[in-house]
Amino acid sequence: MANKRKKKNKWRQYAGLAHLWLGLITGILVFTIAITGCIYVFHDEIKDIVYDWRHVEPENRNLANPSTILDTVKKYYPESEPNMVVYNGGERPATVFIVLDGMPHNIYLNPYSGEVTHKQNLDTDFFMVVERLHRFLLLPEKIGKHVTAIATFIFFIMLVTGLILWWPKKWKKVGSYFKIKWKARWRRKNYDWHRVTGLYTIFPTIIIAITGLSFSYEWMHDGLFYLGNVGNDETLETAVPYFEETDKNTNKGALDNALLRTQELVPKSEMYFVWNQGKGLPILTGTYPEALAFDHQSNFFFDPENGKLLASQIYADKSPGLKLQEMNYGLHTGQYFRLPGKILAFIVSLLVATLPITGFVIWYGRKKR
Repeated sequence: MANKRKKKNKWRQYAGLAHLWLGLITGILVFTIAITGCIYVFHDEIKDIVYDWRHVEPENRNLANPSTILDTVKKYYPESEPNMVVYNGGERPATVFIVLDGMPHNIYLNPYSGEVTHKQNLDTDFFMVVERLHRFLLLPEKIGKHVTAIATFIFFIMLVTGLILWWPKKWKKVGSYFKIKWKARWRRKNYDWHRVTGLYTIFPTIIIAITGLSFSYEWMHDGLFYLGNVGNDETLETAVPYFEETDKNTNKGALDNALLRTQELVPKSEMYFVWNQGKGLPILTGTYPEALAFDHQSNFFFDPENGKLLASQIYADKSPGLKLQEMNYGLHTGQYFRLPGKILAFIVSLLVATLPITGFVIWYGRKKR
């Protein structure tokens, strides 16, 4: 029995050392990633309040043709190469992404008349800066994504070591391990806050961390596909229809027909996109049930010359692995579960941001004894 206790104490000692030093090394990074994620969760709602150009008056007429919108953008910005139109619902402008002088921009247009209503420089937009800080720490993408990914991996190890340290020695008193002693001294309250916060956020944090890593590493993104398709024969190669490049040019009539046909196929959708992939590849369209909610996506492929439907991917017919990949953003931001999910993601991110602070206070307090 004595040897078993010594082994357990050694494991707790090792876990404590790892938890301490990994926390000190990555504390600032974890705080930055968590607090920026917290800010970003409600970016659409905040921008809707601040920016009046994110709204248009709904009209009882058809949407402007994608060829008209792309031609308008090309006319205003001749140096650009617009190729995709996103229709964000009847009460929102359509958007076209372009690059101007090396800077990414979103061009907003009235979805009914096709008139330009706003030009947004994504490089200076506050929430885009927050997103780059969250994903890359404002470092070059090739470097930043690895730094944030390593910090995320380390944080995952800290969650495991934290659980080992939390693990009750006597289960009879386990109830106290889930509570904060609010009447105790501030150091004790800080210690309890750190321990209890880490415990209550561990499972949603793991989901947020895994889905976040999927944005940095293709192998992690592919892993979601295979995880969802356990017992399924579908592969990454067969999940999406394959088309070879041809010499076909995209016809404007085919582009417009692709939108009309897509609206007929999934008429209850709020958001659509039409993408002229070029290089003789099919025109790709997509639909979403709700505006600004990037899940439950259906896709269609059209011949670039005559607009004939070549292939369909209705959401209900997609494999679990493909659905899991496509819901990755929604799971990471909480958007998949709409307002309750966003509130949960906001609270979890905010609580995670406090862990490096309360952990540092614990370490500093012991050091000063």
